Amino acid sequence: MSKSTAKPFPSRYSVIFTMFDEIRAVIRRIPRGKVATYGQVAEAAGFPGCARQVVWALRDSAMHGVPWHRVLAAGGHIRLPGEAGLEQRMRLQTEGAAFKGARVDLAASQFTFPAKRPVRRASSRYSSSGRST
Repeated sequence: MSKSTAKPFPSRYSVIFTMFDEIRAVIRRIPRGKVATYGQVAEAAGFPGCARQVVWALRDSAMHGVPWHRVLAAGGHIRLPGEAGLEQRMRLQTEGAAFKGARVDLAASQFTFPAKRPVRRASSRYSSSGRST
């Protein structure tokens, strides 16, 4: 008998963990003193509309060395309750993030992820017709 060389279809759990790894990698790119919203992080990771999954990816973020405190709700709100919210605010203030009342001043502290490069297509001289233009 010969072994099949086809790769098995990934389980839904491996897909989720891959998604979480990509989200965590994006969060690691946010510099000190800057913040991003859950929605921004989801979009930069390639999962637009998946802000809730960013929250799930952050659940064990300390274990993964992720600066969890740099990710906020829309409008610059800190949504963590109690002491966790106070810790997030303290960490952000220590890093130099600007605040306006209870919110982070996004105009001053929001990180803008670099735009993704457009997909490059083969030029017409490499087209299937074999002719150059």
